[in-house]
Amino acid sequence: MSSVVVLDNGGGLIKAGFGGDRDPVAVVPNCLGRPTSSKKWLVADQLLAAESDITSVSIRRPFDRGYLINPDLQKEIWDRVIRTLLRADPSTSSLLLVEPLFNPPSIQRATDEVVFEDLGFQSLFVADAPSLVHLYEASRRPVDGLAAMAQCSLVVDCGFSFTHAAPVVQNFTLNYGVKRLDLGGKALTNYLKELVSYRSINLMDETLIIDDAKEKLCFVSLDVLNDLQLARKPGKDNPFRCTYVLPDGITHTRGFVKDIDEAQRFLSLPDGCSTTLGIPVVDSQADIEKREDRKRMDMNKSEFNLTNERFLVPEMMFCPADLGMNQAGLAECIVRSVHACHPYLHPVLFESIVLTGGSTLFPRFAARLERELRPLVRDDYRVKITSQEDPIKGVWRGGSLLASSPDFESMCISKSEYEELGSTRCRRRFFH
Repeated sequence: MSSVVVLDNGGGLIKAGFGGDRDPVAVVPNCLGRPTSSKKWLVADQLLAAESDITSVSIRRPFDRGYLINPDLQKEIWDRVIRTLLRADPSTSSLLLVEPLFNPPSIQRATDEVVFEDLGFQSLFVADAPSLVHLYEASRRPVDGLAAMAQCSLVVDCGFSFTHAAPVVQNFTLNYGVKRLDLGGKALTNYLKELVSYRSINLMDETLIIDDAKEKLCFVSLDVLNDLQLARKPGKDNPFRCTYVLPDGITHTRGFVKDIDEAQRFLSLPDGCSTTLGIPVVDSQADIEKREDRKRMDMNKSEFNLTNERFLVPEMMFCPADLGMNQAGLAECIVRSVHACHPYLHPVLFESIVLTGGSTLFPRFAARLERELRPLVRDDYRVKITSQEDPIKGVWRGGSLLASSPDFESMCISKSEYEELGSTRCRRRFFH
């Protein structure tokens, strides 16, 4: 029996492994990077190697704005992931590939060409992320409650390029109900780059370093106005102040948080709120002098401080209009998605919201979303939000489950069918 390679091909990360396994073999960047100190491009996992210098890395990605634009570059990355990391032989393997929602036909044809002609897989099945998340969560869900009986989910996928709210019924994504927020992990990283570069030290070329700082230090505020007051406090009175140390290329090649305990002080605040709400912060002479010291920037320093940036960055997801973006926030995006479906589904979908994607890992993400969503939903509807145990691997685990089902091979396009009928006719089998 041939093996099934499961490939969740995200814009930021590739998750790759074999059908039937619980976890992917590899979770690696879906890009190439070249450090300034080298002429050699590092591919995928090579960027994660401890000895790799990631300072001022030039990055080439096969994805742009959520869609595959460079199939040749993608082929190079897939080739390394499949042959080197998985040690799989495509000629004796099937491929389950996770593609973006609403993938244009021209990109589908280019993808099929790489899969069958360049890599030589014997068969292909294409799935979308929301249906796989639903499949995985439904397999773990106890058979009770309205949502479980109806087999419905409202999957909120906060990915690298986009955030989607997608209703899924009986493992089938209702495309007419899918709503998109043009914000994802990439936009949040870019925003943090701008804030740090403007306030502290120019790090506009340090995408991988800022990405790491964002993942380790950012969190979602439950009371933004109050937290902004707290963030103005000096020194140790500021519960959000923390330091990120940049790599020096000698003693450490990776950035790190200087003091983890200091960085996690905000977690001890009651319900994310200060007890000093409404008390104005008075600027003392010492505060003003400290602020003047911060303005005298040391261009040689190898660390930077974060305060309110830590919660202002994820705040983009909830209030993009505050940053001048003509976008609805995440809660409104979810409501629009639900309301695009039949009224009978509304209470079921609000009761079965599933969060997936890397950006949902920010502390307090689910709590803030529920707080924003509750006033927008009818009082007699229950709102229940489930966070996946591992939101980065959640889609892949659904794919692994599907790939291990006895009917999987009959659902695939074979290489001979592709050669006989062509990509367009074969793709009709996948509906989306």
